[in-house]
Amino acid sequence: MTDGTSAPVSFTHWRAWGTRVSLGVQPARALPWARSLVEDEIAAVDLACSRFRGDSELSRLNRSGGRPVAVSPRFMQALEVALGAAMKTDGAVDPTIANSLEALGYDQDFDVIAAGDPDCPLAGRPAAAAGWEAVRLDSAALTATLPPGVHVDLGATAKAFCADAAAVRAARTLGAGVLVDIGGDIATWGPAPIGGWRVGVVENARAGTVAGDCVVAVSGGALATSGTTARTWERGGTVLHHIIDPRTGWPADPVWSMVTVAAGCCVDANSAATASIVWGDRAPFELARLELAARLVDRDGMVTTVGGWPDEDARSPVQPQGRGA
Repeated sequence: MTDGTSAPVSFTHWRAWGTRVSLGVQPARALPWARSLVEDEIAAVDLACSRFRGDSELSRLNRSGGRPVAVSPRFMQALEVALGAAMKTDGAVDPTIANSLEALGYDQDFDVIAAGDPDCPLAGRPAAAAGWEAVRLDSAALTATLPPGVHVDLGATAKAFCADAAAVRAARTLGAGVLVDIGGDIATWGPAPIGGWRVGVVENARAGTVAGDCVVAVSGGALATSGTTARTWERGGTVLHHIIDPRTGWPADPVWSMVTVAAGCCVDANSAATASIVWGDRAPFELARLELAARLVDRDGMVTTVGGWPDEDARSPVQPQGRGA
């Protein structure tokens, strides 16, 4: 973390993975090269981790039928990150929920399923996840094994994993301060602007910051937001969202409409935010136990903060911390 620099900052925005990507760079002249590096990282993670590409490493693993599958170092790291998130959250974030997502109709990029026929029935009945412990990794041999019938989805961690990797790569390559935001998963690396990166906390990553949103200053580390109202679709007359409770296979009870967490890296921030949706009423206690700063908004719009989350006047920086950092 630094005291900040006054060099000019520049931003650019585009879409990937059915969501908005934002990139901030300081100094501004580094922006074109930074964007190229971030786009390259997104493409590489997509090829490794996409559940919607038949040629991805994840799809090949899900088709393996119990046989060990050779994987790349990048995909091994993504799998290790997913299992680490599951362990840290006591299984609230579990990558073995893919079968439930398929049954609920989340079998294509979100832009496609959101525009689908709401009267279309569910493809099947969701069931409890097999459990993250069922995934076997051999890091030395670079192989991964799933039990027959068990499929993995990395949607809960892959965006954050990519944001972390892209921010570090761009900042170190260019010697710049970098902010990477992939659908609300925000990673920073390198020197921050004076006063920090100004971030509007919104649940819908398609929207910009509007009057009344919480705005904070991020001076280092990462910030991530998970919610239950932005990524929704309808099947068989039922409105569904993408955060699955592994214990049931169904979307988690929406105690919170939005949870934002600050941490030392985006994977930790996003894992805690997603887990908080699953934890429901006990989320503030779990976040306090993890020593993480967070802002929780319930279904009635009431705000709860924990861990020293700043007053919503944009003057106090979020200080990423926590055991996961």
